[in-house]
Amino acid sequence: MAFTLIRGTFHVAGYSPDGDSIRFKAQDPSLWKKLSGPAAALNARGHAQLRIEAVDALETHYQGYCQPQRLAQAATDCLLSSLGIDDVTWDESHSQVLSAQDGTVGYILCRSTESNRRPVAFVFVGVADEKDGSEIVLDVPRLKESLNFLLLARGLAYPMYYNGLFSDLRLPLTQAVKDARKERLGLWPCDRTTKGFSVSDLKTITDEAAILPKLFRRIVNYMGEGGSIIGFKEHLQKSCEPLVRIEQVHFSRLDALVQMRGEKVRMAEVPENLIFMDKVLCKKS
Repeated sequence: MAFTLIRGTFHVAGYSPDGDSIRFKAQDPSLWKKLSGPAAALNARGHAQLRIEAVDALETHYQGYCQPQRLAQAATDCLLSSLGIDDVTWDESHSQVLSAQDGTVGYILCRSTESNRRPVAFVFVGVADEKDGSEIVLDVPRLKESLNFLLLARGLAYPMYYNGLFSDLRLPLTQAVKDARKERLGLWPCDRTTKGFSVSDLKTITDEAAILPKLFRRIVNYMGEGGSIIGFKEHLQKSCEPLVRIEQVHFSRLDALVQMRGEKVRMAEVPENLIFMDKVLCKKS
């Protein structure tokens, strides 16, 4: 299946970009209508918040919490510098960009939006050879030119696959993840997702251990201000998050992969071996 090529510019001033999301203004806004899913959400400036396909970067400002800042900021810096966005000035909390030399030219390859009306995109720097709005079959050589691939290959983000991603694209992304882990690049020396980590409070996962951001978000949502991790697994069981364990071709749920012993938490599968499914599938089962 082909992707729609959309030319445009990238923007960060006045926003809170991180390693896997950024604002994009389409040169031809009518092209958003070609995407499947709910209509892309555009603000008054015509900017859409992208969700960068297959990438889950460490959180920089989720519910007021940040994952280990040095690693989280490295992904953001890589994304912005790769897009040619310079002279970035942040606010005191380093959560919002006050000013920047942005509006840099690039393009995205996109097929659909997600439930939050964000276009799910492969992101590229520069001007595409093809015409705006062209239907493009994304092959592996071109995939490796994307910033999605770059972030995973440098070990600056975790893989996060959903059921709309084709296996011929997922497999080279997974190989990039495995290579980065083997070479101990980026976040991987600090990763505790499957090794396990103690959560007596949130300090472990905000200051010390890198973990899959999806799991980080679920823990923050559960513990809130000063809560305990006890009961977290039971909490996950109440909210269905269906997934597929790829190597086993086995349908499961996030709560089934989270193991707990007292205050110690770990996932029983590496992130690149998971494909998360739309929650509506769980409701039908």
